[in-house]
Amino acid sequence: MPWLYLLLAAALEIVWATSLKSTVGFTKLWPSVGVIATMAVSLFLLALAARTLPIGTAYAVWTGIGAVGTAIAGIALLGESASTPRLICIGLIVAGIAGLKFLGK
Repeated sequence: MPWLYLLLAAALEIVWATSLKSTVGFTKLWPSVGVIATMAVSLFLLALAARTLPIGTAYAVWTGIGAVGTAIAGIALLGESASTPRLICIGLIVAGIAGLKFLGK
């Protein structure tokens, strides 16, 4: 169950991080409310996962999935660069996440 909480928390991190642009620097009320609420739920789920998982692993996986997911969302939804060096770096983050999941007990 803690890994499910962690995956949901990371998915919500992707949502709020990608949605930050819509807040226009937190000057738009409803997008800002949505981002803040999504942040809160994401952190809550991370805290639930950290009850069981080592905090270093949980936090690294949460931020790693969030970073990779947000980078991919930026490419897919916002027209950001999908250059080879950028994709290689994203792949390195994925390798680190996998290593923490399977080797970090």
